Amino acid sequence: MTRITLSSPLDMHLHLREGAMLKLVAPLSAKMFAGAVIMPNLVLPVDNREKLEKYILEIKNAVGNEIFMPYMTLFFRGYSEMELAKVKYDIIGVKLYPAGITTNSENGMQSLKKSEKTLSILQEMEIPLLVHGESGGFVLDREKDFLSTYNKLARKFPRLKIIMEHITTREAVKFLDKHENLYATITLHHLLITLDDVAGGLLAPHLFCKPIAKRPEDRDALLEAALNAHPKVMFGSDSAPHPIHKKESSGCAAGIFSAPVSLPMLAELFAKHGALDNLQTFISDNARKIYKITPPAKTITLEKRTWRIPENYGYVVPFMAETSVSWGIVK
Repeated sequence: MTRITLSSPLDMHLHLREGAMLKLVAPLSAKMFAGAVIMPNLVLPVDNREKLEKYILEIKNAVGNEIFMPYMTLFFRGYSEMELAKVKYDIIGVKLYPAGITTNSENGMQSLKKSEKTLSILQEMEIPLLVHGESGGFVLDREKDFLSTYNKLARKFPRLKIIMEHITTREAVKFLDKHENLYATITLHHLLITLDDVAGGLLAPHLFCKPIAKRPEDRDALLEAALNAHPKVMFGSDSAPHPIHKKESSGCAAGIFSAPVSLPMLAELFAKHGALDNLQTFISDNARKIYKITPPAKTITLEKRTWRIPENYGYVVPFMAETSVSWGIVK
């Protein structure tokens, strides 16, 4: 197969940032995807109706006439039923960050016990919970350690749809089948790189992200789930742009910018493994079933042709910059 047409591809985990960065990166995602789940961890988190409406308008202005549905999320905090009722039909879920675990998460969850009232409301209102699942322990064990928290959440709130965001370990893949109400997103970069690519030689700042890339056996487990279109997994790029000066610095910011290269690199990866027929399921169909959504009609065709990823997009360096990809978008 040398060509594939995807129906309404979706990115189920995307950072668009705000201001000038939003205007730079949002059109790149809108060009390739019919919609994306937008993360709420801005400098001032999106945690009320006013901020939500403002952010939706900014995104729509940034993408212009492209067919693109921003599926919005709220930043997790203590919400009342009345607050959530006012935004229920404007959001796809609520995003929970453990406090201080990643970019702009200082105001995240401090205590699971203190969060139970809001979690109960989410369950009753059938609003999905999206979770950055890392503990504060040793960096390679943070996701594995957090599985016990997922276990508590899934047991205590069995009707709450819980999305394990950007899973990175073989343990997380196995854990997916432990509870009926657990699902997951998987990124492009965690399907391709390991910690050795990040820090095995000279430090590669543009490959540094959270959760950090893990071991080869973890990557292989993720690959198996994605390539075989496991019904509980869906694509979420976790594309998280930072300006070059914040990546190439002593305090390197965590995040990989993959938005403009995700679809071609996924096509290349799935074709390499003889699984191109499963790309539609991974990139869209599973997400539609899991979230019960009908995205805007949009087709993206890719063909087998070699092109080179540019050095940068404005002041942001893309994933695998200045390397060649053997699949590209048909213009």
